[in-house]
Amino acid sequence: MPELAETTVIAPNLKRRLSGVTSTIVQLVPLQARSLGIATLGPGLPNHLPKLRWRDLPKLWGRPNGRPFRIWHARRNPEMLAGVVLRDGLRMPLRLLFTSAAQRHHTAWTRFLISRMDAVVATSERSRAFLKVPARVVMHGIDCERFRPDGPMPSGPIAEHLAGRRIVGCSGRIRHQKGTDLFVEAMIALLPDHPDWSAVVTGRATSDNESFAAGLRRRIDGAGLGDRILFAGEVDDIAAWFRRFDLYVAPPRNEGFGLTPLEAMASGTAVVASDAGAFRELIVEGVTGRVVPAGDAGALALAIAPYLSNDAMRLAAGTAGLDHVRQNFPLEREVAELRSVYEALWSSAS
Repeated sequence: MPELAETTVIAPNLKRRLSGVTSTIVQLVPLQARSLGIATLGPGLPNHLPKLRWRDLPKLWGRPNGRPFRIWHARRNPEMLAGVVLRDGLRMPLRLLFTSAAQRHHTAWTRFLISRMDAVVATSERSRAFLKVPARVVMHGIDCERFRPDGPMPSGPIAEHLAGRRIVGCSGRIRHQKGTDLFVEAMIALLPDHPDWSAVVTGRATSDNESFAAGLRRRIDGAGLGDRILFAGEVDDIAAWFRRFDLYVAPPRNEGFGLTPLEAMASGTAVVASDAGAFRELIVEGVTGRVVPAGDAGALALAIAPYLSNDAMRLAAGTAGLDHVRQNFPLEREVAELRSVYEALWSSAS
């Protein structure tokens, strides 16, 4: 439990369900806490994070040491609403910051909440284009110590079954939005002509997507590729699989931001992705990988094919991707840019 008087930024997480927002908070806050009084608030977060308790909320009427107010850094509608209630309804000394990753037109309710923010950050230029208020772009970064080419490799029956084989990887929840079916269709089209390659999907299917996943398995078995297109489920160490992948494919039909291409490139792996999320802003076309229209399994297969047959091309893209991520997308860069947003808010009060 951090000292409340020293806590100058609050990162609320008001949904228990694991999501990209939760992952962002889990990765960012420990690094932010090295140089900033920051605490989380809400359920579903690991115990090692600095946390406020619900009973600490009345203490937010007091100002923090050395700052005119605390910053409430919201990333979802419920957190924006809670901040508005605390600042405007209960008159607590807070300023509200919202980070938007959405790449769609916002509802009237969301637009109203955003209009009540003191500052807004967008995670990509595409996200910023959907906002009706000024916003600064602060793109996500990743932990380049966790995601790197050297380190442990996956273990277990699937890893043993694939020993010595090249692997095309795909990671994420198994569902239509994530384009798992597009990946499977591309693999069914390509693998018969590339006998030394197999494919692995990591991630689970929730109960409402079990029939979708079962349909994919039937499609794979019908193509006679049941031993070459494998579903690994949720894995303990996804970084190990990114190292093991020889090529990574990110096929979502739509996405908020999407960290997996960065995680793959940081692991030295070439990437083929759909034009969803921030992928076009993450991947250097033709250098670190390829970006194709979202929802098009044929275009995905055409982009993947050269990497399966040209080792030099694939390895060069992996090397370029590693350099690109380390130079432009380390988590430390995101922390520094967010700190400058906080400082600008505090300076505006003087």
